Amino acid sequence: MLRSLHIRDFVIVDQAEIQFESGFTVFSGETGAGKSILIDALSLALGARGDAASIRQGAERADISAVFDVPPALRQPLLDLDFDPDDALVLRRVIDNSGRSRAYVNGTPATLAQLRTLGESLIDIHGQHAHQSLIRPASQRDMLDAQGGHQALAHDTLLAWQAWQQAQKAFQKARDNQEALQTERERLEWQIGELGRLNPREGEWESLSASQNRLAHAQALLEGATQALAALDNDESSAQLYLGAALHRLQPLLRHDPNLQGICDALESARIAASEAVSDLNSYLDRLELDPDSLAQAEQRMSALFEAARQFKVEPEALPLVLDDLNAQLAQLDSAGDLAAMALQVDKAKDQYHQLAGQLSAARKKAAKKLAKQVTEAMQTLAMQGGRFDISLESTAPSGHGNETVEFLVAGHAGVTPRPLAKVASGGELARLSLALSVIASQAARVPTLIFDEVDTGVGGAVAEVVGRLLRELGTRHQVLCVTHLPQVAACGDHHYEVSKALDQGTTLSSIQLLGTEARVDEVARMLGGLKITDTTRKHAREMLSQ
Repeated sequence: MLRSLHIRDFVIVDQAEIQFESGFTVFSGETGAGKSILIDALSLALGARGDAASIRQGAERADISAVFDVPPALRQPLLDLDFDPDDALVLRRVIDNSGRSRAYVNGTPATLAQLRTLGESLIDIHGQHAHQSLIRPASQRDMLDAQGGHQALAHDTLLAWQAWQQAQKAFQKARDNQEALQTERERLEWQIGELGRLNPREGEWESLSASQNRLAHAQALLEGATQALAALDNDESSAQLYLGAALHRLQPLLRHDPNLQGICDALESARIAASEAVSDLNSYLDRLELDPDSLAQAEQRMSALFEAARQFKVEPEALPLVLDDLNAQLAQLDSAGDLAAMALQVDKAKDQYHQLAGQLSAARKKAAKKLAKQVTEAMQTLAMQGGRFDISLESTAPSGHGNETVEFLVAGHAGVTPRPLAKVASGGELARLSLALSVIASQAARVPTLIFDEVDTGVGGAVAEVVGRLLRELGTRHQVLCVTHLPQVAACGDHHYEVSKALDQGTTLSSIQLLGTEARVDEVARMLGGLKITDTTRKHAREMLSQ
């Protein structure tokens, strides 16, 4: 549940610290005092959109923090975000004059999406204009799905519908483009045939280039290697002979000067290296031969590869990749042009949609019956005795929203056939129906805190008292906060805050104060009789509070 709300420099609030308890808490005050500002501030802490216009005039930033107990449903999500679920949960939002927004969870920077995700498990807010959206078909459908608890099924049905339509469009496009596809297939098959006959292999161009270069210079290689061998291994004057002679001269002198040992070692290493080079040159000359035929073949193959590379506008070494890509394009084209397979895919997607849509229809039918009964019962206590609420589910062409339309019907009096809500309900009736739907939906809500922002607009008298009792009863199962202008509702609260505004050095500021017994009597009396409070209105206020 919500434990506290700290507001600093938000709209006309300079600073406010509000502590909350369980049960039913009401907020009242004169029009324009800033009652709904509390809801707006809390909404920002829960990830709602905000901008610099919400900052109190003259201040640098607005700073809002909300402290919650951690409900069981949030323990695992908090662990996933590396937060301790045993601590109090602090959601904070800061907005500066440039419009930049920063969010924090338990002091750690967070995203607005994370605030919204956490907020969905903490608070459910029913706005003061909820009844205005009640006449929209989409809102009626969404409300039924939410009350029935099959929103996930509705979402899956939408995804299945989109998959079906995409498969259908792809099939139609492939069918319309068969001639173009055939032309493209013939082009690819010809290119694959040409390049396939050449059969370029990975690394072939590099190997051919090295072989051709060697064969083309075979005579020079032969002469150079022979001369080098003679220089290293000649009976009369060779490197090996001179190295051996030098080593023979120095070795006897080692007994006179050991410092010559390093030079002797170097000469020995050079002699061994020269001997190894002689052996390698002999092996090289044994393998090296003049081969004009092999040279001609290499040059012919290179010419063919080069011509193909010029035709496909790539380097010769890239030809194997070109062939692989052409084969992949042809396979993809064959897949795209397989009308039988695509038609099968369309049928599969269609069947999946109808399976989910059928489940959704059954779920809606069950939920509609239950919700209609609950709202009809609530109407009897909200000055609509004899009235009846019904939900019409009319079959329609398949769509992303299922196979039926959802329409709320109402009969305000006994003996009257229910008709569409938008055509027959007055503003007051809409407000009462909206409140009934909100309360019924909230009874099954899993969030610990429910907020009603002037949802009692359009009701009064005995009906207002019933509304207050409904909210008070709801407060036995949830923490309920309600912004109200009705004394009958305010009198039912377990806790009562007054929101007021005053001029402070030429600036209008709003303040929030928890009312004690006598102050609460005065506030309810004001709500009953206006600014001038009389003994009669005070007496009436005490009676309402005592009841």
